Amino acid sequence: MSRETPAPEPVATGTDAGPPFAGCVLCGEPTGYPESARGVTLCPVCEWREAERTACSG
Repeated sequence: MSRETPAPEPVATGTDAGPPFAGCVLCGEPTGYPESARGVTLCPVCEWREAERTACSG
C-alpha cells in the first residue's frame, strides 16, 4: 500500500499574508517580526550571522 504525502498548502502573498513585517535593519529583507516590534529587527540570516560573530571562540 503506497501512501503519498499531501502537497503543502500554498503560501498567501500580498496583503492576505497577515500583518506587515518589519524590515531587517542590516539587509532590508522582511523579518518574522511585526512592524510594531521594538528594538533591532533582523531577518533569520542576519540573526544567524550576528550570533556567529558574537559567539565566543575561545
